[in-house]
Amino acid sequence: MTNADKVTLSRIFLAPVFFIAYRYAPKSSLLSVLFLWILFATIELSDLVDGRVARAEGKVSSFGKLFDPFADVLARITYFVCFAFDGAMPIWIFLIILYREFGMLFMRMLLGMKGVAMGARSGGKLKAGIYMVAGAISLALVSFERLGILSSLSVHLRRASLVAYIAAAILSVASFIDYLIQFRKLSA
Repeated sequence: MTNADKVTLSRIFLAPVFFIAYRYAPKSSLLSVLFLWILFATIELSDLVDGRVARAEGKVSSFGKLFDPFADVLARITYFVCFAFDGAMPIWIFLIILYREFGMLFMRMLLGMKGVAMGARSGGKLKAGIYMVAGAISLALVSFERLGILSSLSVHLRRASLVAYIAAAILSVASFIDYLIQFRKLSA
């Protein structure tokens, strides 16, 4: 396992920790809110770091091309489940994202059976950035609500998160279509 793979693996371990902390830590505790932010930031930063580590070490592999998106999906779906459960994320958008991500994993698996790895594309990277922004806005909303502070911002954060999630849903569908076209070229 390369260093980049170890960074990627951290997301797989941190995802359930985020879920447990989100669901079961004292909700009105500043410490638990800070811990959620640390986990969220670590998950998102590790997604930026693993590819750079792989390229810096010259160890970009087919395994890493499959492992990285799997870890991304596992981590992001975990916190989206939390946000959807609390009403910070609309369920219908969660389902669009979930269907897109499972569709992508299935296409990658089919290509993997042929020995072909489908790497990240610019639309997928943009989508991931919007996922991160939407997640951060939702976590800010949940944090303020749990701590009972800045309640006047809640309405604005709810609107901002809805806009970010709608953008995420649109980019999810658009990038899926782009990957589907790429899949057809690679599988021909």
